[in-house]
Amino acid sequence: MIISVHLPKTAGSSFKASLEQHFDLKVLLDYADLPINTPPFQRNKNALISSLKNADYDFGETECIHGHFMPAKYLLMDTARPLTFVTWMRHPVERVISHYYFWQRRYWPEAPPLHKRIVEEEWSLERFCLSNEMQNLYQQFLWGFPLNNFDFIGITEHYIEDFRYFVKTFLQKDVASYKENINENRKGNYPISKSFRNKIESFHKVDMELYNSALKLRFQRNHSRLSKIFGYIQKY
Repeated sequence: MIISVHLPKTAGSSFKASLEQHFDLKVLLDYADLPINTPPFQRNKNALISSLKNADYDFGETECIHGHFMPAKYLLMDTARPLTFVTWMRHPVERVISHYYFWQRRYWPEAPPLHKRIVEEEWSLERFCLSNEMQNLYQQFLWGFPLNNFDFIGITEHYIEDFRYFVKTFLQKDVASYKENINENRKGNYPISKSFRNKIESFHKVDMELYNSALKLRFQRNHSRLSKIFGYIQKY
């Protein structure tokens, strides 16, 4: 079973569309937890309780679970069936800024508490990016789940290439790629000052470290592939 963790604003909606095409009715969407809108102690507690419950839960014909949840929620299921944990990461500065503008565009009166508060209190971009609530979102989601537990981490900035690798390695069947929840008005990186960018990187230091670790894993993965190809060519 594939456990696909959708970290907000990392192309997870586009990835979801491809998973739905491939797995059809055998994909389970899990977006009910609202991790960002739940206080840290409670969300961590919920993840542990759910992990214990899911260890013995019969998911029937489900072959993929995708959504906004902490991966620890499904960690203990590996005692009953093989699991493949996957996710996508994006540069933390671009991710948090994208998150801010996305919540501004997609606001509705019944939005979750934090989303509602941020919009109705008219938070500035700087307040959002440097808020305790948004600090190190990757770390918040990955509590109790080391990065090396993932079988695949795609990098959003290399989406097409990494998506092809994922499809070839884990699905072994052609699947279309999609572009969902894209801000069509933006081209390239968000135009902010260098000092503000540095401030965000410093504030989200742990996420920067996680992102850079994911980049290293991607490099190792690609280097290993190239080594195999080079070795094959040498044989002939």
